[in-house]
Amino acid sequence: MQTFIHYFLHFGFPFFIAFLFFRKDWKKVYLILLATMLVDLDHLLANPIFEANRCSINFHFLHTYYAMVGYVILLFFPKPFRIIGIGLLFHMLTDFIDCLMMYSTCKACLTDSPAIELLKRVSEIFGL
Repeated sequence: MQTFIHYFLHFGFPFFIAFLFFRKDWKKVYLILLATMLVDLDHLLANPIFEANRCSINFHFLHTYYAMVGYVILLFFPKPFRIIGIGLLFHMLTDFIDCLMMYSTCKACLTDSPAIELLKRVSEIFGL
């Protein structure tokens, strides 16, 4: 179920964002939101490239808290930068939700995660 939710949030939910909030240009906006998936190219620089129990938040350089500040700044610029910022931030939220789901099933699996303190705090708030 975790995999389905993760990929739905990456590919399906952006359609609803585009259609509900940018109805006039929803197709263009949806494509821009999908294009923000290119942020995952930073995964190619990790060694190993894929690790099943890795939380990408604050691990890959385009998934760091510093990068997220830049994505927030994009929200204050006109289209298409605002849409790119929305897409990148939603991508980070999706990856964070994935990390929370991993953490809720195996807390020991993420003890070395750079986002462990955030995961602990958020899971305490939501009782995970």
